[in-house]
Amino acid sequence: MSNEDSGFTLDPQVLDCLVCPVTHSPLTQQGNELIATIGGLRYPIRDGIPVLIAEQAKLPPGYDDLDIFIARHGKP
Repeated sequence: MSNEDSGFTLDPQVLDCLVCPVTHSPLTQQGNELIATIGGLRYPIRDGIPVLIAEQAKLPPGYDDLDIFIARHGKP
């Protein structure tokens, strides 16, 4: 399975257990990414494994810096 495999779907029970490490919000799957329902950080799924590392997430439009995103949306 490659990073480009958008046909992979996480088991719904697994997805229900995962949350965004920054906002602690639930995640939804779109293709080969998990998207935080609050803030919209996009985490990659690589070889079937969610990579929930904020530094590897794609920032939503309007943000150029992860620290600014965390200051606005992060949970203590």
